Amino acid sequence: MRTLNVDLADRSYPIYIGPNILADKALLAPHIKGKQVCLVTNTTLAKLLLPKLKPALLEYDYTEVILPDGEAFKTLDTLNLIFDELLQARHTRKTTLLALGGGVIGDMTGFAAACYQRGVDFIQLPTTLLSQVDSSVGGKTAVNHALGKNMIGAFYQPNCVIADSAVLQQLPARELAAGLAEVIKYGLIADESFYGWLEDNISALNAGDQQALSYAIERSCQIKADVVAEDERESGLRAILNLGHTFGHAIETHMGYGEYLHGEAVAIGMQMAVTLSVAKGWVDAELIDRNKKLSEAANLPVTTPAAMTAEEFLPLMAVDKKVLDGRLRLVLLSKLGKAVITEDVSKEELIATIEACRI
Repeated sequence: MRTLNVDLADRSYPIYIGPNILADKALLAPHIKGKQVCLVTNTTLAKLLLPKLKPALLEYDYTEVILPDGEAFKTLDTLNLIFDELLQARHTRKTTLLALGGGVIGDMTGFAAACYQRGVDFIQLPTTLLSQVDSSVGGKTAVNHALGKNMIGAFYQPNCVIADSAVLQQLPARELAAGLAEVIKYGLIADESFYGWLEDNISALNAGDQQALSYAIERSCQIKADVVAEDERESGLRAILNLGHTFGHAIETHMGYGEYLHGEAVAIGMQMAVTLSVAKGWVDAELIDRNKKLSEAANLPVTTPAAMTAEEFLPLMAVDKKVLDGRLRLVLLSKLGKAVITEDVSKEELIATIEACRI
């Protein structure tokens, strides 16, 4: 097992990474301060993983909330189901919420923890590659709105993150690929050598090789932890973690949440960001084909939806959380392994990028 630390002074917490650690009482117990726990998961994982985890929680006053599975249910209405159960079971401020699931469950549970009685403890138990390398780390919690993704939420850090790489063996191939999009992102924005390692090891990652996955999770989490430690609330540097996300969120919102998995939309968005970076003369043109090959080898899409015009893209991008004082800020690349945040992008450049990535 590997242990990393997110350094946030009195809100610092560990990330545990390794196989078969999900139900390790020695890891869980130090991070559960009271006698009450409420486990939140979805209908799929309740059958697959809950029987394995539940015995580790028998000594607590235990409640569970089983939500419908899918991005389409990441809403305020679904969030209320968590509050309903907490209130009905009379959970106090000493309770600890456990998020057993991917990014949807982690985001909603974290947001519920931030809000319930003005803040209670929670633990992230991410079960998808995407959530293990990205959404479970850093304290971003939110739900979607019909007009924009993750627009209602809070920054709220967990007590710890337990990333069990063995549970990834049960992931559908499409979900594994969606997680690889975020892994590729870390190489693009912060580590050229890691990007090269991904090119060399993508077949092993696709095959679920435990050694390769553990290293990819560890390196991704370390990059994110370092960025979050410098800029917890995304006032500057942390925005680089959103490479491709402004384009990707527009795709998710327009096409309907769930039509594209988050990682699939981000993969398209990253290819668009690379293309725009090349158009601005900041990155060598070879990176367009290089990133296309890596993404496709990871079974990820790289072209903008045929059913989505540039005129439909632009208003949705304008709703993005990175818009500041009416100006759209985009994360682009100044070179492979270094991201920049810029407002210097014209409408014409955006349209050209959208069209260039359509084929």
